[in-house]
Amino acid sequence: MLNETHAPDLKCWLASAAPGGDFPIQNLPFGVFRPAGGSQPMRGGIAIGDMILDLAAASALGLFDGLAAEGAALAARPELNDFMAAGRDRWSALRLAVSRLLRVGAPQAEAVRACLRPQAQAEYGLPCRIGDYTDFFTSYDHMINSGRVFRPDAPPLPNFKWMPIGYHGRASSVEVSGARLRRPSGQLPPGEGGRPEFGPSRRMDYEMELGVFVGPGNARGTAIALDAAPEHLFGVCLLNDWSARDIQAWEALPLGPFLAKNFLTTISPWIVTFEALAPFRSALPRTADDPEALPYLRPADGALAGYDIELEVALATRAGGGAAQRLSRSSYRHAYWGPAQLLAHHTRNGCNLRPGDLLGSGTQSGPGPAEQGCLLELSRGGREPVRLSNGERRAFLEDGDTVVMRGWCERPGFARIGFGECRGTLLAAGDA
Repeated sequence: MLNETHAPDLKCWLASAAPGGDFPIQNLPFGVFRPAGGSQPMRGGIAIGDMILDLAAASALGLFDGLAAEGAALAARPELNDFMAAGRDRWSALRLAVSRLLRVGAPQAEAVRACLRPQAQAEYGLPCRIGDYTDFFTSYDHMINSGRVFRPDAPPLPNFKWMPIGYHGRASSVEVSGARLRRPSGQLPPGEGGRPEFGPSRRMDYEMELGVFVGPGNARGTAIALDAAPEHLFGVCLLNDWSARDIQAWEALPLGPFLAKNFLTTISPWIVTFEALAPFRSALPRTADDPEALPYLRPADGALAGYDIELEVALATRAGGGAAQRLSRSSYRHAYWGPAQLLAHHTRNGCNLRPGDLLGSGTQSGPGPAEQGCLLELSRGGREPVRLSNGERRAFLEDGDTVVMRGWCERPGFARIGFGECRGTLLAAGDA
């Protein structure tokens, strides 16, 4: 899957796309934007350095031909669904064409420069129309840690190592980074009187996840085989699955989360394609004691079914003056199930997926003491609040807290690429 776009010695003529940032020439993620403060329609773009390549403007100048031109015309639209549906040939052709236009020495550099827009002066929309959203449970460490909080006497889930566990989320409340969140209300667990209380959640939390976007879908009644999944997987973004833990504890059994999670899911604006992530594939974590996966979930011998994506969550508080400090850092390489397995399992019963559908990875936690992907784990269910550098403590989120998630990939022999930010602020229950 590696090609000339991954070469670590590629240089862009745009100074801000220098190596070490999130958006060098080896990345080229897709998103939807428009100039901030105006009424122009959204249009597709590609992040490069601190700029955005406006694909509608570049297409109008005739900078693409062949499959790349077809892909650019689709990717320039206000939603990326049609581009996602177009398949890997057009995705790859457009990415290669843009890479060549942005390289040092490209003869069209001045024409391309006229199509660049500053990221700092843009506002972003959802990259596509999300018809359905499914959230999975792929981190073994998160399963163990959260289980110790919610059901300390229960053994590990017996089905976890046999299949990717998931539930259907709420697509209508998925919003792009920067969304502000009112503290949600719901039924809270019964106290001494045995009667539940209704009111604002007192245990608000984040979940550090990745979001996987589906490309071409499948017809209802058919399944996507594991080895065919790369043809149906478009790209990855950061995802914050906001969670009201007290509501969750009361309602989750027997059917899983409902009001505890359906009020908002925040995603980052840029989708990093699986082609850009090819240098960072990794083996799935397995031990000799783990069961052999059923055939439909079993990668070919030697297959690298996971991805080494570093993930970090930071918190900015009102008292801290807006400076974000890191709470935890982990990696997607710890995930027990990879993206292709999520897709194969989701469709195995004939469920039809569509371009733009979103699959959440579930909270990404690692085995280390600072690798937990949510406050539920970090604070041991609130029993051991996290101490911040300014002296504050957090068992769960407080009003005015801003959660900032970042992700990146780096490996010797390849250029570092990143995902940008996924940011959101918790407001009091009555705030607008």
